[in-house]
Amino acid sequence: MSIVAHVAVLGAGIMGCATSLFLARRGVRVTLFDAAAAPFTGASRWNEGKIHLGYLYAADASLATARRMLAGGLAFKSLTEQLIGSSLDAVVSGHDETYAVHRASVTSVAATAHYFDAVSALVSGHPEAHGYLTPHASGPVHRLSAADLAHTFDPREIVAGFRVPERSVSTAWVADRFVAAVAAEGHIEPRMATTVIGVAEGPGAGTRWRVRTSAGDDGPFDAVVNALWQGRLAVDATAGLAPPVTWSHRYRLSAFVRTRRDVEVPSTVICTGPFGDVKSYTRRDFYLSWYLAGLRAESHAAAPLAPPALAAPERASVIEEILTRLGSIVPAVRTLANAVDEARLEGGWVYAAGQGSLADPTATLHRRDLIGIQNRGSYLSVDTGKYSVAPSLALQVADLLAPR
Repeated sequence: MSIVAHVAVLGAGIMGCATSLFLARRGVRVTLFDAAAAPFTGASRWNEGKIHLGYLYAADASLATARRMLAGGLAFKSLTEQLIGSSLDAVVSGHDETYAVHRASVTSVAATAHYFDAVSALVSGHPEAHGYLTPHASGPVHRLSAADLAHTFDPREIVAGFRVPERSVSTAWVADRFVAAVAAEGHIEPRMATTVIGVAEGPGAGTRWRVRTSAGDDGPFDAVVNALWQGRLAVDATAGLAPPVTWSHRYRLSAFVRTRRDVEVPSTVICTGPFGDVKSYTRRDFYLSWYLAGLRAESHAAAPLAPPALAAPERASVIEEILTRLGSIVPAVRTLANAVDEARLEGGWVYAAGQGSLADPTATLHRRDLIGIQNRGSYLSVDTGKYSVAPSLALQVADLLAPR
């Protein structure tokens, strides 16, 4: 692939913005498209910020997903700090994650323990393990004692617990720094509030592309990078790229809570299945989700339509349900709920090359190994898979289009 001078990047979430910054800093002119009025308004801003090492995917005993997640998670800190020009240290969750095995988990306690040990071996053997959010990423997994388990969780719901060396970042904080970096980069021209409908080849010599939008055609461009989540497959079809065998879009909302006083709540993942999680970025800033409460729409369309907006009373009801369901399992969440100063219900579309219910151990939704870059000539489509993998995939795209 020849070096390019002008690239269209579709989607201004973490994948699109990271790609734009890498390209722009190599002298490439970038036009950045997004349907929203500003970058980072969807799932890239409003998610839990877990920087995956692979522990979440215990239902994929092949370790294919863990292997796919690992390199991106280990590179996330260094690449993101390079892109935004700020250290992440102040917005990393303060304690290792606890994985609490639910009595209805799709994997047994024994299988989960075996899987966690296998992931830890992968992490320990990786040459970049020292580059993770915490220098202890290659440390062991600790199983909670019966006393600790009973003290931290409702034993009627949780049958085992494991503390793993995995952390999260505050995505809203990271989003603000990305937005500022994009605005300061002279080689990036934003095209916000512009919905991309498709692409077309030509005109002119060589393979060049025009981008078809709600505001008319734009271009030509030497290359196109499709970094959308909602509607990526529909745009791919206009470029001649076939969709995966299965896929799903899910519109998910979670609670972002600030408390009026310090509260100690362990960062916890209730696994493995359609449960929930808590992220404690500081003792006053939290992310909370309960899967079935926050899942507002599912679609297998190539370009799903946005679900109806929730009125304020409905949003408050969803937040209350999330707090109630989590509080019934993690008692510390009840303390948090009594100290809420501000609570927001936010989220966006999540795409996955898989389908099925998380309550089904055979569902392909339990995997994230089929991610990465597809291309047709100088048209590239990126399935990010997870927030944590985006910076490393963006670097790969930049290396393909504008090698250093």
